[in-house]
Amino acid sequence: MSEYAIRVKDISKMYKLYENNNDRLKEALGFSKQKRYKEHYALHHVSFDVNRGETVGIIGTNGAGKSTILKIITGVLNPTEGDLQIAGRISALLELGAGFNQEYSGMENVYLNGTMMGYSREEIEKRVPTILEFADIGDFIHQPVKTYSSGMFVRLAFALAINIDPEILVVDEALSVGDVFFQAKCYKKFEEFKKAGKTILFVSHDLGSIAKYCDRVVLLNKGEKLSEGKPKEMIDMYKKILTGSEEDKDEVEKEASGNIKQEEKKVGGDTTDKLSVFYKADDPGMWKSHYEINKNVDQYGNKKAVIRDFAILDENGNYTNTLIKGSHFTMKTKVEFMEDVEEPIFTYTFKTVRGVDVTGTNTMYEKKEIKNVKAGDVYEITYEQDIDLTGGDYLLSMSCTGYEKGNLTAYHRCYDLVSVTVISDKYNVGFYDMNSKTTVRKL
Repeated sequence: MSEYAIRVKDISKMYKLYENNNDRLKEALGFSKQKRYKEHYALHHVSFDVNRGETVGIIGTNGAGKSTILKIITGVLNPTEGDLQIAGRISALLELGAGFNQEYSGMENVYLNGTMMGYSREEIEKRVPTILEFADIGDFIHQPVKTYSSGMFVRLAFALAINIDPEILVVDEALSVGDVFFQAKCYKKFEEFKKAGKTILFVSHDLGSIAKYCDRVVLLNKGEKLSEGKPKEMIDMYKKILTGSEEDKDEVEKEASGNIKQEEKKVGGDTTDKLSVFYKADDPGMWKSHYEINKNVDQYGNKKAVIRDFAILDENGNYTNTLIKGSHFTMKTKVEFMEDVEEPIFTYTFKTVRGVDVTGTNTMYEKKEIKNVKAGDVYEITYEQDIDLTGGDYLLSMSCTGYEKGNLTAYHRCYDLVSVTVISDKYNVGFYDMNSKTTVRKL
């Protein structure tokens, strides 16, 4: 048995774009020997493997080719060129219910789709009770699908796809269907698949889920594979593409192709550039001299603003990156503007070591508007709050951003700038403590 479940090798998908229907008709009938179309590659020489028992995520902006590669893997589309190898039975959560016959009842569609997936009637019958229990649509299972509400429709489609015991599960933005209770059921089933050692290929814009569930992530951009690696690294690279300038995006592509080294990541110039957060970091007059800054801090931006300094202060005003849960603390940043900027936004975020955003805020959320900032202005931003995070290690990120022509633009972002340890003598579930006052009495 091969060690891989999915092998995508040099896959390309090209679409012919015609200016009008006449050109399409002439070519179809063979009346024209000249090419009357433009070639558009939804995918261009994409290669990656998914090993057995591995959960691999695929991320990228709209139009990156995520859904196209999933449709090729599941057999909905044929590649223009390249080779695809699948080792195992696939269940796909793509366009839920796409194969349903609207005139058939829900039960008839269960048997129809089960047969299309390669199951015998006997095998489907064994799974029907589990499917019906998961869908939980009651007697509507015997009614025509065309009478279903949209929620009932996706519940049945999801239940059918998820409960046929596949070896490989392919998911495209399908875990957040139905009401909140059904969504919880979907995520629980997904986690059961992962614990059972099933192979999962997962596409989502929910970066928290990507960081939580995936062992490895493939980053696509404009139909090409930029890179693949650990979830946190790929998510940070993806965020650069989302909010960076064209210069930043070019740098991401170079970084992904291995043309620059990790230590050369920068905001302008090299790491001694005055736009770097490391500039004079050992100056005793600066707040940041009190901290061990991450040597591999991921920073970028278009240089219109620069984070010059930062500090974390405990309830007594002491510099620290170790906080006692339940105590009051303050964070400060100092930002210098290199150009005029309208309505900048200052932010901070706490993340887990795996890269899951836990909490954070920004001046826009806090309704602290800053207008007409001039080149040379320096702003000090102070955040005061209580630390109610679960005890453990976190990573602090800070940034200065803004909207230009309707697009979110990064002026200077520093991901994973410094580690913050929260000390607690009390455990709780998740990341946040609700500070419950618990009473127990015998009746």
